[in-house]
Amino acid sequence: MKSGQVELNGMYPNQLTGLCRPEELLRLFRHATQLAELTGVPIDSAMISDVPGCTWGTVTAMNQAGIRYLSNAPNYFDRIGTILSEWENKPFWWLGPDGVSKVLVWIPYQGYALSHLNRRMSAELVNRFHDKLDEGNYPYEIAYLRWSGIGDNAVPDPSICGFVNEWNAKYDWPRFVISGTSKAFRALEERYGDELPVVRGDWTPYWEDGAGSSARETAMNRNSADRLSQAEALFAMRMPQDYPAADFQEAWNHVMLYSEHTWGADCSVSEPESEKTREQWQIKQSYARQADRQSRDLLERALDAGGPAVAGSWDVINTLAWPRSEIVVLHAVQSTAGDRVVDESGSPVPSQRLKTGGLAFLATEVPPFAGRRFTVTAGEAHVAARATAEGLVLDSGIVRVQVDGKTGGIQQLSINGMEHNLVDTRDGGMLNDYLYFIGGDPAAAQRNGLVEISVGESGPLVASLVIESAAPGCKRLRRELRTVAGGDFIEIHNLVDKARIAAPDYDKASAKESLSFGFPFHVPGGEMKLDLPLASMRPEADQIPSSCKNWFSIGRWADVSNSNYGVTWVTLDAPLVQIGELSANLIAFRNPPEVWRKTVEPTQKIYPWVMNNHWRTNYRAYQEGETMFRFVLRPHRAPDAAAATRFATGFTKPLLVRPAAGAVPVPLLRLDSATATVLTLKPADDGKALIVRLFGSSGEPGKARLIWTQAPKNTWLSDTGEQALQPAPETIDVPPWGIVTLRAEW
Repeated sequence: MKSGQVELNGMYPNQLTGLCRPEELLRLFRHATQLAELTGVPIDSAMISDVPGCTWGTVTAMNQAGIRYLSNAPNYFDRIGTILSEWENKPFWWLGPDGVSKVLVWIPYQGYALSHLNRRMSAELVNRFHDKLDEGNYPYEIAYLRWSGIGDNAVPDPSICGFVNEWNAKYDWPRFVISGTSKAFRALEERYGDELPVVRGDWTPYWEDGAGSSARETAMNRNSADRLSQAEALFAMRMPQDYPAADFQEAWNHVMLYSEHTWGADCSVSEPESEKTREQWQIKQSYARQADRQSRDLLERALDAGGPAVAGSWDVINTLAWPRSEIVVLHAVQSTAGDRVVDESGSPVPSQRLKTGGLAFLATEVPPFAGRRFTVTAGEAHVAARATAEGLVLDSGIVRVQVDGKTGGIQQLSINGMEHNLVDTRDGGMLNDYLYFIGGDPAAAQRNGLVEISVGESGPLVASLVIESAAPGCKRLRRELRTVAGGDFIEIHNLVDKARIAAPDYDKASAKESLSFGFPFHVPGGEMKLDLPLASMRPEADQIPSSCKNWFSIGRWADVSNSNYGVTWVTLDAPLVQIGELSANLIAFRNPPEVWRKTVEPTQKIYPWVMNNHWRTNYRAYQEGETMFRFVLRPHRAPDAAAATRFATGFTKPLLVRPAAGAVPVPLLRLDSATATVLTLKPADDGKALIVRLFGSSGEPGKARLIWTQAPKNTWLSDTGEQALQPAPETIDVPPWGIVTLRAEW
């Protein structure tokens, strides 16, 4: 690249990592590898300010980018739990979920607010710092301070240069060095690295709760990230040479900027109608909207078939690494030829004309990273198995639910051959319960009003029950339960038409609202696991000290299982859950460490926390309008984290449909592994290879082989930088919850 022609699209966000999708978390550190490649200077450190806590997979993502040091300087007092009391001046190795990746974490004195609180470096500050180290029996002869400008978003303070020069000229000890992060951390590691404690678990973050103040945009952004991953896979499958890397980078940047912690104005709650508040929210909202538009455009470009059209036929494409049989829906204008659908061999597949006018059909056995062609013809719909919706009961032939006629909650969930009810009704709870309260007392939670229940779709392929009611905090609540003939799951679509809470002062407890749905499961002896980006965790058991326990950030699924059976719960739109109880009740400013939840007892109750306005700054004071929250219930016979990941990912990356034209996409590759899956398939940014990321989704160590339809010339082990590092073996070891990145060249 010629001098003067270099452009690096860099970002420096303080990320809410708990909101990130897996590929988004990895992309977050791609900029470091690009900058290192551009300058020839390795980047091995990262800094985060203000934000307390990080999701566990951040360790894996950092290591994939060559980052081994994390300078973490959280807010000094606001909604940080016990982080400073637990970890200030206590460096530790944070071990990743794969048991191999690790980063050195070090929180300095007074977090990121040192210069905010002290205004200038002084001998008095040095004495206080020294006293603080003595109080904690600090065992090392190297310490560090983080000094920024005076106040948020300030310019650097040059006065520290004069202070350091004068101090070092006057005193022999302690000696100050103005240093970068890498130099300071490397000095500590070289001298004390083997003595530092090793800590394993999720550092469950705190500030992600604010994303519930703009639930519609948060859901939009989650979906955009998944759509971008699908579009990248489709470009890799069909036309890697046309991969628009810059366009994808811009779209991913917008996704990541929405997940960044700066949500709006400092007066967003105290002055929600001010010009400053409105302008800053429009900027934040624009990131989600632009990512939505760009991801849809890129997916459409990837779907563009080219070649001669095949009238009346449709290609169904699978962008994931396992064969899938799922429902796809054609709009009414796309299916005017009839109600019957046949595959390439002329064999009929189950179909059904929906009440919307669309035509649903079961696309069967669509191969991994490939497609199948289906044709709509005249004639009656083919029926194989039957799903039914009658009265209060929805039945797929495999899974059955019964709804309560007064509240609309699910009072029974069972699977064929097992009499056990998977719903815990002992305290009057039901699945998909609506729960809303104002203030900080969850005991004041209210349910929805009396319901009207009707049949939505009557089968035989798709059946649904529609439950409509008034509900506190809403103009309207519409819940639809849906199933598919022969399916082992129930889909839940909750449409909340939120009413704006009217308040003269949104700082008051009387204006703070919380909206959740309840999912109390009943699996005797069952253990709960939560999916995280690039990890899985058990509440309490897999959390490091100071983790948030009042609420949790979640990826795609939670599972409650004993050794014989259980249920997987999937969340598509809402990233926040409460575990065991409605514990998201801290609405005050500057919550002291002692008020935060200390432990999470064994439980099988999950409460997705879908909307709130609990913050006093930055986040939104209110929200209104329609927002959809989708969940899926899947009873199963045995716990299987890999199966849960495949199942949930299928809903976030559905089968794609395009008008048939040219050749049907043939299988690109097949993964031979019982323990791993393909997390990422994309063209390399340099246009010279494909990038495949393997993920140990079972939580067990295992081996994997990639079987290509057309073998690559070379396959290399790589990382986030996408460079060829060393030749890849034919059989690849994939650690549990670990990432292995491959670069395949033709």
